[in-house]
Amino acid sequence: MLVKVFANLRQICGGVTVTVHPDGERVIDVLDKMVEMFPDLKDEIFTVEKELLPFVHVYVNGRNIIHLDDLQTKVTETDQFALFPPVAGG
Repeated sequence: MLVKVFANLRQICGGVTVTVHPDGERVIDVLDKMVEMFPDLKDEIFTVEKELLPFVHVYVNGRNIIHLDDLQTKVTETDQFALFPPVAGG
């Protein structure tokens, strides 16, 4: 699965997109594999309870997962997956 990352996550992940081969078919499985690949990502996206930090957003096929099944949302290899960190601006 190809995951598009934004802002400071690009520096952690080494580019704009990351190829991820999750061990399951849910959003949490993709994110777990990404943390395995890039350990510094963990503190950028997860709370200690392993929930998404406030203002971290995951989109699957253009839809925010909070409007789907959140971290349990099912994904397929061909889905468009995007991960956004908290971003501030003025």
